[in-house]
Amino acid sequence: MTSILQWLVSLAVVTELVAICLGHRELSALAGIMFVSAFLAGAGRLQGYARMLLVIALVVLGALAVRGTLDAALLVKAASDAAFYAAFLGSLGMMQCLVRRFEVLRRIHDVLLGGKPLLLYPKYALVSCGIATVLSFGMMNLLCGTLSETLRERGITGDSRLQWLRSVLISALRGFALVPLVAPTSVAVAILTRELPQLSWSQLLPFGLIAALLMVLVGWVLEQRRFRKVSSERIAVEGWLPGTGRLLALILVVFAVMAGLVATTGFKVSVAAMLAVPTVTLLYMFWQERRLMPVLQEGVGQVWTMHNEMAIFAASAILGVALSAVIPADALAGLVATGGGVFLVAMLGMLMMPMFSMIGVIPITVLSVQAGLLPQLVAEGMDLLPVAVALVIGFSLAMMLSPFGPSVMLLSRFGQISRWVVAFRWNGLFVLIALPLLLVLTALVAWLAPTPA
Repeated sequence: MTSILQWLVSLAVVTELVAICLGHRELSALAGIMFVSAFLAGAGRLQGYARMLLVIALVVLGALAVRGTLDAALLVKAASDAAFYAAFLGSLGMMQCLVRRFEVLRRIHDVLLGGKPLLLYPKYALVSCGIATVLSFGMMNLLCGTLSETLRERGITGDSRLQWLRSVLISALRGFALVPLVAPTSVAVAILTRELPQLSWSQLLPFGLIAALLMVLVGWVLEQRRFRKVSSERIAVEGWLPGTGRLLALILVVFAVMAGLVATTGFKVSVAAMLAVPTVTLLYMFWQERRLMPVLQEGVGQVWTMHNEMAIFAASAILGVALSAVIPADALAGLVATGGGVFLVAMLGMLMMPMFSMIGVIPITVLSVQAGLLPQLVAEGMDLLPVAVALVIGFSLAMMLSPFGPSVMLLSRFGQISRWVVAFRWNGLFVLIALPLLLVLTALVAWLAPTPA
């Protein structure tokens, strides 16, 4: 049964990618139905949170459809959005297949711990962000898993182990949280640009870079002393490990294919990533293996390892469409008449995600609902850039503060640390310091934005 579900989920990913290429909404909706069917059939294999969120999403969708609040077009959109979000994660996660093929990735901590101790925090944060742009959640699996093995092999226990976990993994988590601010492969960027075709990643990037720089500087101040203690126990690798050049070349090929797709087809960068990553990965695997079936089986198995996260993403998309339909279209219309109103909408949007994340509503669910409201506000004359910038910042903060988010849960599982400690004790002070700076940045963006006529 599990094997059938694995192939069904992978087939759903392929169906969604074909639907994107053809611009066929109904085929995309079919992919969404395939995803949901597979998740329901394998509900016993889902984690509790993923299973609960999926059931809630389907119950809400069904109730609103019976009441007549959702028409056929919105039901098709809900299924299509579910397919897009699930396929986005599944396709990008294919890069994880490369980890076991490169020694430089298996020894990533020895590589990163080389150099001056003062620079270890920004190095970890920025490299983690860079890896996560192509590995997505695979980056957390890579860094958390390899660190656990490194500490076990070297017999590092007790307080020293806790220092390693707090220094290395928290910087990796914060680096991962920078992805929505700077990377076209972020699901937050994909959601916003899907709902708002007039918005592009290049518009968000300058402000995202500033926000990312502020967050790295705050973390650097807080963590550099702790990293000095860790550096005394490191076994640093100086120079390049075997396979480093090939790995860099492969990543460059991925981005070159993405750029080519954007230039020749007009696809958004996030869509180009969904097509380029699995294609290049599978071709490289086939070039190594020379046999098709083992490659396909490994790819199908890799996609299935993310079924919990994919179910969460699909359920969040369904909830986003359903809840957006019951919120009055003109509920916020009066606020967009002034620059102050735009800042208020942006600030509320930013703060909602970390606040809801702390009580168990993951950021993708909140962003899905918020994104559904934006087209109407833009139609009322609101400049979308300040709100979009605020939402990606809020998404970034929520990734660090959500005890139920996939990234925090992965870090907690590998480090054997309570997810509440990771989310609040390790990241609470960081967010409290960074938040005022990010609100000032959002206010500047809103102030510079044109006032609606």
